[in-house]
Amino acid sequence: MNRTTSDRKNRNPRSSTGRRNRGHNERRPRPAAQSSEFALPETITPPLPAVDTFADMDLAGGLNGKLAELGMESPFPIQAATLPNSLAGRDVLGRGRTGSGKTLAFGLAVLSRLSGRTAAPHRPLAVVLVPTRELAQQVTGALTPYARAARLRISTVVGGMPIGRQAGALRRGTEVVVATPGRLTDLLERGDCHLDQVEISVLDEADQMTDMGFMPQVTHLLDRTLPHGQRMLFSATLDRNVDRLVRRYLHDPVVHSVDPSAGAVTTMEHHVLHIGEDDKRATATRIAAREDRVIMFLDTKRAVDKLVSHLLANGVPAGGLHGGKSQGQRNRTLEQFKDGRVTTLVATNVAARGIDIADLDLVVNVDPPQDHKDYLHRGGRTARAGATGSVVSLILPRQRRSMSRLLSTAGIDANTQSVHSEGAELVQVTGARTPSGVPVTIPEPVGRRTGGARNGGARNGRRRRPGNRGNAQRRAA
Repeated sequence: MNRTTSDRKNRNPRSSTGRRNRGHNERRPRPAAQSSEFALPETITPPLPAVDTFADMDLAGGLNGKLAELGMESPFPIQAATLPNSLAGRDVLGRGRTGSGKTLAFGLAVLSRLSGRTAAPHRPLAVVLVPTRELAQQVTGALTPYARAARLRISTVVGGMPIGRQAGALRRGTEVVVATPGRLTDLLERGDCHLDQVEISVLDEADQMTDMGFMPQVTHLLDRTLPHGQRMLFSATLDRNVDRLVRRYLHDPVVHSVDPSAGAVTTMEHHVLHIGEDDKRATATRIAAREDRVIMFLDTKRAVDKLVSHLLANGVPAGGLHGGKSQGQRNRTLEQFKDGRVTTLVATNVAARGIDIADLDLVVNVDPPQDHKDYLHRGGRTARAGATGSVVSLILPRQRRSMSRLLSTAGIDANTQSVHSEGAELVQVTGARTPSGVPVTIPEPVGRRTGGARNGGARNGRRRRPGNRGNAQRRAA
């Protein structure tokens, strides 16, 4: 993955954390032997029983009032099962499919337990580690109303954004930090953040952090938190890649699994459409021209940019999202997709997690995913929180066998048929239409150049320490 700023060091073979260089392709090679599910740890101390309503929980501050104000009465299963235990200070290992409510499952516990507390400058009381910038912003956005109700400060710390502003928020004091591992490491090395007062640590989507090579940074950060603090690990999938984290940092955890690792969702339909090599672009174009919005996943940044240009030239309002764009550009593209100015979002796996779009009913794998976990998280952009949706994969003849194996591993029974770009079957499954052919222009989101993104924070008035060698320029999150 060719990231722009704060975590690129993860791929530097000379880095002190020992990560390897994965180059410019956004596919991530994973050792097959490491992808199998590990045995969940046994809980020694019996967990507290689940509750039926948020009102039954011992939430501090104004959290119950805010939940009622927002119409939140009945918790999702993962919230009902884990919150009584996390509120009591227990370590938690929770698995639930994407869109199942994991953010509030850990977020309400963090905010309730910290209610009434004030962090010292540079010393947060809780840290939530996430693998991507988009997920960090989504978590912060979801928790901010509740943090305000509890009179707590919450800050986002990610690459691609001004590091000076993030350092300033820490200097003023913030109780909760939602961070990507690389940027938080940057701030520690600069002396802008200390984790010795962190008593609650959360790992969200820990499996992706290990897949992306963040394990050394994650352990480096957790080792600097209070040794007997509370730790919570939540993810849509749990495999052997996170076994080390569970064994090392979770003590007698309450284990709760809402869904199997395959993440089968009963409100989601799966379709495998066999297409001809020469008909792939036409098929993708007609699907993109459908009346409703769609996310299309491709392998590489170049492929994303080429398809976006083709769609715009044929009258489809499209935007691209990948790691080669600045964070400002990525944010603006998502805003355009959410408000309907862009109807087709073309993306690499950078959008496979942390993107929450209301009423999105179709995800298309224009290029098939690398493995069943990528399939799960791409598809998780639809059929969220009980809504319905479809995942469609366009498969060439040479890809049929590998796709069949992937779906078998995921435990997914997909509807399979051969289609043509102009056939009625494609219309029935995807709502495909003929594009207008009249070129459209979507204003290119312009990312403002900032010290945090391109010059390692030089514009914030601080001299970079010689030992850092521009770490903020080498890591992206």
